[in-house]
Amino acid sequence: MDEKEALRVGAAVRRRRRTLGLTLAAVADRSGLSVPFLSQIENERARPSARSLDRVAEALETTTARLRAAADSARAVDVVRAGEGDGVRRVVRGRHQLSALEFTGELDLGREFQHRNDEVMYVVQGAAEVEAEGQAYRLEQGDTLFLSGGVRHRWRATVPGTRLLVVAVAEHIDATYDSRR
Repeated sequence: MDEKEALRVGAAVRRRRRTLGLTLAAVADRSGLSVPFLSQIENERARPSARSLDRVAEALETTTARLRAAADSARAVDVVRAGEGDGVRRVVRGRHQLSALEFTGELDLGREFQHRNDEVMYVVQGAAEVEAEGQAYRLEQGDTLFLSGGVRHRWRATVPGTRLLVVAVAEHIDATYDSRR
Protein backbone atom coordinates (compact mmCIF):
# COMPACT_ATOMS: atom_id res chain seq x y z
CA MET A 1 0.00 0.00 0.00
CA ASP A 2 1.60 3.31 -1.02
CA GLU A 3 1.37 6.47 1.09
CA LYS A 4 -1.38 8.09 -1.01
CA GLU A 5 -3.52 4.92 -0.85
CA ALA A 6 -3.04 4.76 2.92
CA LEU A 7 -4.31 8.31 3.22
CA ARG A 8 -7.44 7.52 1.25
CA VAL A 9 -8.04 4.40 3.36
CA GLY A 10 -8.26 6.64 6.43
CA ALA A 11 -11.11 8.61 4.90
CA ALA A 12 -12.84 5.37 3.89
CA VAL A 13 -12.51 4.00 7.42
CA ARG A 14 -14.08 7.15 8.86
CA ARG A 15 -16.98 7.06 6.35
CA ARG A 16 -17.69 3.40 7.08
CA ARG A 17 -17.55 3.90 10.86
CA ARG A 18 -19.96 6.84 10.65
CA THR A 19 -22.28 4.92 8.35
CA LEU A 20 -22.52 2.20 10.99
CA GLY A 21 -23.04 4.82 13.72
CA LEU A 22 -20.01 3.59 15.67
CA THR A 23 -17.68 5.58 17.90
CA LEU A 24 -13.91 5.22 17.76
CA ALA A 25 -14.15 3.51 21.15
CA ALA A 26 -16.56 0.90 19.77
CA VAL A 27 -14.26 0.18 16.82
CA ALA A 28 -11.33 -0.02 19.22
CA ASP A 29 -13.20 -2.59 21.33
CA ARG A 30 -14.11 -4.64 18.28
CA SER A 31 -10.65 -4.50 16.67
CA GLY A 32 -8.35 -4.61 19.69
CA LEU A 33 -6.61 -1.46 18.43
CA SER A 34 -6.32 1.73 20.46
CA VAL A 35 -8.57 4.76 20.02
CA PRO A 36 -5.56 7.06 19.41
CA PHE A 37 -4.23 4.74 16.67
CA LEU A 38 -7.64 4.54 14.98
CA SER A 39 -7.93 8.32 15.16
CA GLN A 40 -4.50 8.64 13.53
CA ILE A 41 -5.58 6.27 10.74
CA GLU A 42 -8.76 8.26 10.09
CA ASN A 43 -6.89 11.57 10.20
CA GLU A 44 -4.25 10.27 7.81
CA ARG A 45 -1.43 10.49 10.36
CA ALA A 46 -0.76 6.74 10.58
CA ARG A 47 -0.42 4.00 7.98
CA PRO A 48 -1.99 0.75 9.16
CA SER A 49 -0.23 -2.52 8.49
CA ALA A 50 -2.09 -5.13 6.46
CA ARG A 51 -2.99 -6.96 9.69
CA SER A 52 -4.25 -3.78 11.40
CA LEU A 53 -6.33 -2.93 8.35
CA ASP A 54 -7.81 -6.45 8.40
CA ARG A 55 -8.79 -5.95 12.05
CA VAL A 56 -10.35 -2.55 11.30
CA ALA A 57 -12.28 -3.99 8.35
CA GLU A 58 -13.62 -6.84 10.47
CA ALA A 59 -14.66 -4.38 13.20
CA LEU A 60 -16.47 -2.34 10.55
CA GLU A 61 -18.26 -5.42 9.19
CA THR A 62 -16.58 -5.21 5.81
CA THR A 63 -13.45 -6.44 4.04
CA THR A 64 -10.08 -4.87 3.39
CA ALA A 65 -10.83 -5.02 -0.33
CA ARG A 66 -14.05 -3.05 0.13
CA LEU A 67 -12.28 -0.44 2.25
CA ARG A 68 -9.66 -0.06 -0.48
CA ALA A 69 -12.38 0.20 -3.13
CA ALA A 70 -14.13 2.86 -1.05
CA ALA A 71 -10.79 4.59 -0.62
CA ASP A 72 -10.44 4.70 -4.41
CA SER A 73 -13.66 6.71 -4.59
CA ALA A 74 -12.17 9.32 -2.25
CA ARG A 75 -10.26 10.76 -5.20
CA ALA A 76 -11.58 14.21 -6.01
CA VAL A 77 -9.93 14.34 -9.44
CA ASP A 78 -9.09 11.49 -11.80
CA VAL A 79 -8.27 11.80 -15.49
CA VAL A 80 -9.10 8.94 -17.87
CA ARG A 81 -7.23 9.43 -21.12
CA ALA A 82 -8.68 8.80 -24.56
CA GLY A 83 -7.72 5.45 -25.99
CA GLU A 84 -7.85 3.57 -22.69
CA GLY A 85 -9.98 0.50 -23.37
CA ASP A 86 -10.99 -1.36 -26.49
CA GLY A 87 -14.65 -1.05 -27.49
CA VAL A 88 -15.79 -0.39 -23.92
CA ARG A 89 -14.04 2.19 -21.76
CA ARG A 90 -14.71 3.19 -18.16
CA VAL A 91 -14.91 6.97 -18.19
CA VAL A 92 -15.12 7.09 -14.38
CA ARG A 93 -12.83 4.73 -12.47
CA GLY A 94 -13.49 3.47 -8.97
CA ARG A 95 -16.63 3.08 -6.96
CA HIS A 96 -18.51 6.35 -7.13
CA GLN A 97 -22.13 7.46 -7.02
CA LEU A 98 -22.23 7.39 -10.79
CA SER A 99 -20.95 5.06 -13.43
CA ALA A 100 -19.92 6.16 -16.92
CA LEU A 101 -18.98 3.94 -19.86
CA GLU A 102 -18.12 4.79 -23.45
CA PHE A 103 -18.92 2.20 -26.11
CA THR A 104 -17.12 2.54 -29.45
CA GLY A 105 -17.67 0.69 -32.70
CA GLU A 106 -20.41 -1.39 -34.24
CA LEU A 107 -21.61 -2.99 -31.04
CA ASP A 108 -24.69 -5.11 -30.74
CA LEU A 109 -24.56 -6.66 -27.31
CA GLY A 110 -27.53 -8.82 -28.27
CA ARG A 111 -29.12 -8.80 -24.86
CA GLU A 112 -31.60 -6.90 -22.79
CA PHE A 113 -30.59 -4.79 -19.78
CA GLN A 114 -32.49 -3.67 -16.72
CA HIS A 115 -30.73 -1.51 -14.16
CA ARG A 116 -32.23 -0.52 -10.84
CA ASN A 117 -31.10 3.12 -11.16
CA ASP A 118 -31.54 5.88 -13.73
CA GLU A 119 -29.26 6.24 -16.74
CA VAL A 120 -28.67 8.57 -19.68
CA MET A 121 -27.40 7.53 -23.10
CA TYR A 122 -25.64 10.19 -25.18
CA VAL A 123 -24.52 9.63 -28.78
CA VAL A 124 -21.13 11.30 -29.10
CA GLN A 125 -20.65 10.18 -32.71
CA GLY A 126 -22.60 8.03 -35.16
CA ALA A 127 -26.04 6.59 -34.41
CA ALA A 128 -27.72 3.93 -32.30
CA GLU A 129 -31.09 2.27 -31.96
CA VAL A 130 -32.53 1.69 -28.51
CA GLU A 131 -35.56 -0.47 -27.75
CA ALA A 132 -37.23 0.43 -24.45
CA GLU A 133 -40.73 -0.16 -23.13
CA GLY A 134 -41.73 -1.78 -26.42
CA GLN A 135 -40.71 1.21 -28.56
CA ALA A 136 -37.69 1.77 -30.79
CA TYR A 137 -35.80 5.04 -30.58
CA ARG A 138 -33.27 6.09 -33.21
CA LEU A 139 -30.57 8.28 -31.72
CA GLU A 140 -28.13 10.32 -33.77
CA GLN A 141 -25.08 12.36 -32.89
CA GLY A 142 -25.86 14.73 -30.00
CA ASP A 143 -29.11 12.96 -29.00
CA THR A 144 -29.73 11.76 -25.46
CA LEU A 145 -32.14 9.20 -24.06
CA PHE A 146 -33.11 9.01 -20.38
CA LEU A 147 -34.14 5.68 -18.88
CA SER A 148 -35.54 5.53 -15.38
CA GLY A 149 -34.49 2.69 -13.12
CA GLY A 150 -36.19 -0.62 -13.87
CA VAL A 151 -36.84 0.01 -17.58
CA ARG A 152 -35.91 -3.01 -19.72
CA HIS A 153 -33.93 -1.98 -22.79
CA ARG A 154 -31.49 -3.09 -25.43
CA TRP A 155 -29.42 -1.09 -27.87
CA ARG A 156 -27.12 -1.41 -30.83
CA ALA A 157 -24.90 0.90 -32.84
CA THR A 158 -26.24 1.40 -36.37
CA VAL A 159 -23.32 3.31 -37.91
CA PRO A 160 -19.65 2.23 -38.03
CA GLY A 161 -17.51 4.13 -35.53
CA THR A 162 -20.41 5.01 -33.25
CA ARG A 163 -19.43 6.32 -29.82
CA LEU A 164 -22.11 6.07 -27.14
CA LEU A 165 -21.69 7.44 -23.62
CA VAL A 166 -23.79 5.80 -20.91
CA VAL A 167 -23.93 7.58 -17.54
CA ALA A 168 -25.89 5.99 -14.70
CA VAL A 169 -26.38 6.13 -10.98
CA ALA A 170 -24.07 3.35 -9.79
CA GLU A 171 -25.60 -0.04 -8.99
CA HIS A 172 -24.25 -0.02 -5.43
CA ILE A 173 -26.22 3.19 -4.69
CA ASP A 174 -29.84 2.79 -3.63
CA ALA A 175 -31.28 5.66 -5.64
CA THR A 176 -34.62 4.11 -6.48
CA TYR A 177 -37.65 6.18 -5.59
CA ASP A 178 -40.07 4.70 -3.10
CA SER A 179 -43.32 6.68 -2.76
CA ARG A 180 -43.98 5.05 0.61
CA ARG A 181 -41.07 6.93 2.20
